[in-house]
Amino acid sequence: MRICASSSPGEVRIAVTGHDVLLDFALWRPDMADGVGDIYRARVSAHVPALGGTFITLPGLEQAGFLPDSEGLGPLTQGQTVLVTITRSAQGGKGVRLGARNLPPDLPGGSEPGLLRRGPTPLEQLARQYPDAPILIDDATIAAMLPAALHPRLTRVTSAFDSDLRAKVDALEDPVVSLPGGMSASITPTPALVAIDMDGGATSMDRRPKQTAQFAANRDALPDLLRQLRLRNLSGAIIVDVAGLAIRKRRALAETVETLLKDDPLRPRFLGFTALGLAEIVRPRVHPPLHELFHSREGQLLRDLRAQMQAYRGMPPNGRPVTLACGHGIMKLLQDHPDWMADFVRLTGRVLQPVMAQALPANGWRFDHD
Repeated sequence: MRICASSSPGEVRIAVTGHDVLLDFALWRPDMADGVGDIYRARVSAHVPALGGTFITLPGLEQAGFLPDSEGLGPLTQGQTVLVTITRSAQGGKGVRLGARNLPPDLPGGSEPGLLRRGPTPLEQLARQYPDAPILIDDATIAAMLPAALHPRLTRVTSAFDSDLRAKVDALEDPVVSLPGGMSASITPTPALVAIDMDGGATSMDRRPKQTAQFAANRDALPDLLRQLRLRNLSGAIIVDVAGLAIRKRRALAETVETLLKDDPLRPRFLGFTALGLAEIVRPRVHPPLHELFHSREGQLLRDLRAQMQAYRGMPPNGRPVTLACGHGIMKLLQDHPDWMADFVRLTGRVLQPVMAQALPANGWRFDHD
């Protein structure tokens, strides 16, 4: 087992592998951290009894966080300062969720609002989950962003992802998942839930009765499918429509589902099968799901920057910049994140030159090649 951290402009892709299987995955965007685990001294904005909680103004954040009454701080008054930690990132159009329990006792004193301590990075979190796994990095800058305690586990390599691992990680952007036995599943996130539709495989060659063969095919495909919940960080309400089984037969898969979910550190709950035969799973929301990160404006631009980096990496510098024509929205984004351009130069030896293009839409861009 090993942890592989592959650097590209603006982000580090982190994959945990064992026996050629992708076991875990995380995206780390150092200058766009989701804030989970950050601890603040913050000021109370307003208590909202109808929502069962209090809005807290977090210094430096555009949105207020929500602290549920169940966190046990008692009655709070407007303007009061409290110690809170971010327990759920902003996602799905909702702001951050806060907690106030089990805070460390050695926090700095004082009364002024401010950020007191950063939460662990995604690479630190995975290093804790897999304490015996070596960490392969392909960029020395990664080491500089990690605590010294992890340095003995680091090994510098030319490329942290080989072609096979790169293909497995790239497949996480595809809503269709290939499963054992020729089966597949389509994953469709919606604002309310994540719908997963399993499609039958090549059971026509199976000489067993149809329902017996379909049951075995679904059972054998479920480990790979449910691992996708963790890899893609699918959260909230999740429904799974298994393939080809009569409703009364589906309930026999319940033990398999419950057993497979036990390995997930977020401890998802299996609620059983509905009257329509749909498996219901609830997985806690903590970090943003991958589809939000991938398909955001920032995520799509970083993906294109990574593709350009891979094309230029290893080529001798020729002194000519890589020109990125962009609309004014993308130009503003690059100005707000200068480290992305610095990363590009460091990783390719070529300057990334953004140029305003009036003909492009605000959030459009293209690479102009010689």
